Amino acid sequence: MKVVVAHNRYASGAPSGENVIVDAEIAQLSMAGVSVLPFLRSSDEIGTFSTARKVLLPLSPIRNGESQRALEKLIKAEKPDVLHLHNAYPLLSPWVVRTAHSLGVPVVHTVHNYRQVCAPGLYFRDGHICTECRGRAFALPAVRHACYRDSKAQSAVMATTLAVHRGTWRSVDRFVALSDRIAAHLRDFGIPDERITVKPNGIPDTGVAPGAGEGFVYVARLSPEKGLELVLDAWRRHPEGALGPLRIVGDGPLRPLAEAAARDRSDISYLGVVPHAEVRAQIGAAACMIVASTWHDVLPTVVLEALCAGRPALVTDRGGLPFLTGDAGWVVEPTPEALADGLAKAHAGAGALTSAARRRYEEHFSPDVLIQRLIDVYRSVLR
Repeated sequence: MKVVVAHNRYASGAPSGENVIVDAEIAQLSMAGVSVLPFLRSSDEIGTFSTARKVLLPLSPIRNGESQRALEKLIKAEKPDVLHLHNAYPLLSPWVVRTAHSLGVPVVHTVHNYRQVCAPGLYFRDGHICTECRGRAFALPAVRHACYRDSKAQSAVMATTLAVHRGTWRSVDRFVALSDRIAAHLRDFGIPDERITVKPNGIPDTGVAPGAGEGFVYVARLSPEKGLELVLDAWRRHPEGALGPLRIVGDGPLRPLAEAAARDRSDISYLGVVPHAEVRAQIGAAACMIVASTWHDVLPTVVLEALCAGRPALVTDRGGLPFLTGDAGWVVEPTPEALADGLAKAHAGAGALTSAARRRYEEHFSPDVLIQRLIDVYRSVLR
């Protein structure tokens, strides 16, 4: 089987595990015997564009002519069986679906966000969940609120893109939803169940961490939708030292809050940005992972890292988090009171869930399991 994997990589330094996931999936497909033809663009390329190309860049999400010509050339030369699309913006555009279909190639699309409907893809605005654009022919609220890159002009382009490509997305042969929440989003968009397969991402097995760990670890971009303020508020409702240590890993606009919390309390440490091996080490040193997203987080990889290490997770009931955690942790509402109560329960019971966490990883998020399911999706669209 020959598969074109199309993906617009996020710029280096951008907060995204998606690049890592796609790279790993390409490697796993190759190891499974699939002939993979990477069709990759990177947002880092934009800095090298000529002035003329930069002028046309805002229209690229609607149709990027250069990418379409390159894809057409690749398909005609290699004659792939399937095109597998991940992120389309900004340098590929959903038009690659039309290009593939015009040449008789079926399309599988892994849905990483809510951008069939929402301009920034988050269903989150000004600190709260927002679905104002759902069901609209044109995403006017996104323009009014400058939802895309804080620019009304760029939001207008993205809203136009969503309108132009509504039919394009609905023509995709099979959608891979990373969680049941994404599947519900697609059904709401008008995609029938028979064209949706729920298949989460997986991560390579790095082994079980020794012992049961101590305290909690929070690994995230330090931005409002990731819930740092919520975590700190809930933590302060317990006496200093009562829950063991809290280690905060990451960077972002709320970094000063993490730094101040580490100065104020001896049971909080702020570690900043650390290499991935150190992230794994910090997860293994903790008894439990905290993921306190206040938006409908799709599939944060840190939960998979925790489960792989045999560490349960305390998560909010947003997006794909309950789907990920299953019976290997605790699910609470995103309020300080509920999270504080969850912290107490997790502190008392994390050690009893190490086996459940590891078992959940092995049964649901191991690459050996998931890559075969993806190959089965490819075969289904060929049938």
